[in-house]
Amino acid sequence: MSDYQRYFVAGGTYFFTVVTYDRRPILTTNHGRRYLRKAIQEVRRVRPFEIIATVLVPNHWHVIVSLPFGDSDYSTRFKRIKEEFTGRWLDAGLPECDVSPSQKRSGTRGIWQPRFWEHTIENEEDLERCVDYVHWNPRKHQLVDRVVDWPYSSFHRFVEAGHYDKTWGGTQPKSMRSDRSWGEP
Repeated sequence: MSDYQRYFVAGGTYFFTVVTYDRRPILTTNHGRRYLRKAIQEVRRVRPFEIIATVLVPNHWHVIVSLPFGDSDYSTRFKRIKEEFTGRWLDAGLPECDVSPSQKRSGTRGIWQPRFWEHTIENEEDLERCVDYVHWNPRKHQLVDRVVDWPYSSFHRFVEAGHYDKTWGGTQPKSMRSDRSWGEP
């Protein structure tokens, strides 16, 4: 068993990668997008957080969030988002992957991989690098030739706000040239 320890900073900003079970490409489907949006809305109503940047690709979701002052409980938020999504998915009669008998006994469903990958944002430079990674991700996975062509991304909001030019990401940004894993499948 891993001895990984999560790092909690009250009021912190975090980068997350959440992956579907068996890397199934369900997140960019009509149902996947709708159920994730509803799950986020439901959880934010009870446990507020701000989404800084986000991208949905077929089998994983990257999101950068900021928590309210004094609050460091991102684990409950992501657990609840995954539970809300799973409930809606299964209630709609949509398929799930088979899980092992031990996973079944522990209540694991074949929708999301257990847990998530998290990185605590350290400073403005780190935040910029993480935001760039979120927006570059569809290009990295060769889903589009131009970042602007991927519809399931906060990139468009950042262009409107003047943070990026529409042509950004034509080549791999320098900030992406590292050995960081980003929690990718």
